[in-house]
Amino acid sequence: MAVASAAVERLRDAVLSGPGTLDRELRAAAFRRGSLPDPLGAYVTKVVAHAYQVTNADVEALRTAGYSEDQIFEATVCAAVGVGLHQLERGLSALRGGHRP
Repeated sequence: MAVASAAVERLRDAVLSGPGTLDRELRAAAFRRGSLPDPLGAYVTKVVAHAYQVTNADVEALRTAGYSEDQIFEATVCAAVGVGLHQLERGLSALRGGHRP
């Protein structure tokens, strides 16, 4: 499991600390489902909870608010990777017999 843990850490570091156009604090908030200004906050919530419901109108609202396509992409990746790793941790914890909300 050490190889997987190392890969997860590299992924987390790349998403949160790698080069990008979205402010690192906003990336971190999207990753951990923290507080974000709207419309970015509403968009990240939708990506995390109902990604299949994201529409062009959601992206256009972000563009109208001044976010670039690169920033929108980065927020999307941070939210998706963050929730994915959270679910991975919960699953691994369940396999070990623990419970982690």
